[in-house]
Amino acid sequence: MTDALAVLSGLLIGALSGLIGIGGGVLLVPLLVIGFGFSQQVAQGTSLAALIPTSIVGAVTHLRQGNLDVRAGVAMGLAGMVGAAGAALVAQHLHGKILERLFGLLLLFAAYRLWRRG
Repeated sequence: MTDALAVLSGLLIGALSGLIGIGGGVLLVPLLVIGFGFSQQVAQGTSLAALIPTSIVGAVTHLRQGNLDVRAGVAMGLAGMVGAAGAALVAQHLHGKILERLFGLLLLFAAYRLWRRG
């Protein structure tokens, strides 16, 4: 039953992310922590791993539509890999509660930015 809920959650989060243009981790990480009982570190790592195939599919789709600056994408991707590796190392050494609070602040900041745009 848990596997079926995980698949259903992935489909729902993927659809919502695509429709409203948000990163799936904004929804996935809290769901994994609250709904599935994952630690904050495992939830964030799982969310990052889920980004790989979805990013590839999204990039290929946008490339086919002519909506992709390949040079900028490669530069941002390489810089993002370096940043993600460094931040993942830091996250592994932070206490789960501190990481949860930092993630919560990120969500509040994102909500504020969306509110200001509206």
